Amino acid sequence: MVATMTTIVMMIAIKFWKIWKYSLGSFSDDKTKPYDNYVAIIRSIIFVSLLTTNTFIVSGVIRHWNDVPSEVSKTQEKGLCTTHSNFP
Repeated sequence: MVATMTTIVMMIAIKFWKIWKYSLGSFSDDKTKPYDNYVAIIRSIIFVSLLTTNTFIVSGVIRHWNDVPSEVSKTQEKGLCTTHSNFP
């Protein structure tokens, strides 16, 4: 019974890995067949890093969505930034 469950789980995992490999990119060349798993692992790492980066970007945007400063900056308040015109 346990061996049968293990076999079923392994078959599902192998099928999932095969679907995942082909979803990351086409592997139809017999010349590169030995490297298909390595290419899929590298593409998976790139995908996870992109997903992580995008998650942090979106969370930062959501965090600062309506982030309005509550008081006027000190430079504007005191009028420290003045310009002089060269025109008469």
